[in-house]
This record gives sequence, structure tokens and C-alpha cells, in this order.
Amino acid sequence: MVSSHEIRFTLPSIEIAGKVWGEPGGLPVIGLHGWLDNAATFDLIGPQLSKVHLVALDLPGHGLSDHLPAGGYSLWQQAATVLQVANDLGWKRFALLGHSMGGIISCILSGTLPQRLIGAAMIDGLLPVTGEAQDAPRQMARFFEASQALAGKRKPVYDSADKAVSARVLGGTSSISRGAAAMLVERGLMPEQGGWTWRTDPQLMLPSPVRLTFEHAIAFAEAISTPTCLVLANQGVMAKHPLLMERIDSFGHIQTHRLEGGHHLHLEEQAPIVATIIDSFFQTLA
Repeated sequence: MVSSHEIRFTLPSIEIAGKVWGEPGGLPVIGLHGWLDNAATFDLIGPQLSKVHLVALDLPGHGLSDHLPAGGYSLWQQAATVLQVANDLGWKRFALLGHSMGGIISCILSGTLPQRLIGAAMIDGLLPVTGEAQDAPRQMARFFEASQALAGKRKPVYDSADKAVSARVLGGTSSISRGAAAMLVERGLMPEQGGWTWRTDPQLMLPSPVRLTFEHAIAFAEAISTPTCLVLANQGVMAKHPLLMERIDSFGHIQTHRLEGGHHLHLEEQAPIVATIIDSFFQTLA
């Protein structure tokens, strides 16, 4: 089994941390985790990818990476960080491996910069949560109101890491096994007042100031011209949106695999199957 090592990138305005599997010379792949997760999301499938040089990032505000200044986070800010990391690595062309939010970022980059992308594999993530144009003023108001209230909020402090794991299992927006949560929590905690609290930037909990319309989101997916593989969880977050799933079925240019399991199926029992699918896809790119 391939072991990992830590890596850090000193970018113009932020320090980014990550984990690396494989050696230079393999297919260059940047790994992108989901919202509130971190690079440990690939701890099970990363070692199973052959002839791949996987650099899995802690995106800004997550894991061991720095936080962004006040003003919130956006998908395009995170995508810009991915490009900065690729440039720092000297990778003119590279592939992406994204889970959830990381899959959405992969879709945005694939749809906009095909000249940089070799291909992308996505796990239960492709299109962002969308909104209607007429709802934009209220959505922006929600962001401003929540931003103003953020200063008075304090992160929870747990007297043991095990209690933080329990909080992650019970408090997530999607179901997750205790084992999967433990892998993510280990990288997501820091000491605080004799206990433990989240490293995650509280700004990540703010509502998005702007949401793309459904038409905007679909346009990014339809613009993808590089090889793309999508692994969907039958009990995942995307399966809850029939209209979205129906549209995905119409994307003949995206290789789609449906598996039993929840949103974090790549960290749970289905991890070996997910790894096999993605490894096979990456071999076709190599």
C-alpha cells in the first residue's frame, strides 16, 4: 500500500496544506475534498491508485490550510487556489479528483479551462446548489446578516476527540459512519482550552452570498470536453434531487457509475469499489 506524506504550498496570499500519494512521473492529479472536510477524505482510495501522483489539498479554510480574510468563500475562489497550486507544482495540465464540493469545483474548472485539464473524476458531486435570479437580493441579505452575527459566535470545545467525532456524526448535513468521521476529524481539530475545537474557518458556515441559477450550473457541465467520470451514491446528496439526476442522465459525455452507499461512500464500505472505478478511469487518461 502506498503511504502518504505532507506537503505545503506558499501561495501569494495563503498557505495551503495537503497530502501526497504516489511519486512524480505518475498521472498528475489534484484531490479536492467536500465542504467542511479535508485531504484525509482520500485516505482509503489514495493508496489504491496506481501510477498516479495525487496531491490532495486542504482547501482554504479547511484542515491544516490558512483561512481567507473576511468576506466569505466561493467556489470560484477555491477553484483559483487549485490553479495556483497547479502552477506552483509546475503542472501545465493535470487531472482532478473531487468529492462533493470538490466535484463541483472540478466541474467548474473542467467546463472553463479544458486546456489545463486532462480529465476529472468526481464522487457524489457535480453541480452546486442553485437559486432563482429573483431570490438573489434575499440570498445576499442572508449572507450579510449571518456575517454580522458571526463575531458573537464561539466554536464548541470538546473535552475529547471522541466527542468531536460524535458531533461530526450527528451534526453533518449528510449521514456518515463513525469510522469515516474519525478520519476527517483527526485532521480537522486543534487544541483549545484544555480540549479540542475545529480548525475550520467559521466563515464556511455562512450562506452563499450569490448562487448560480440552474441554467448557469448546467452550462458548466455541458461545456466539459475532457474525459469525465462521475461516481454517484444511491443514498447520497445528489440522489435527493430527481430533476438534477434526470439531467445528469442526459449527459452522454460524462461516464456515470451508480453505487449503493451514502455521500461519503469513498470512506466507507464501498471504498474499494470506488477506488477500482477511479483507478481504471485514471489509467485511461495516463
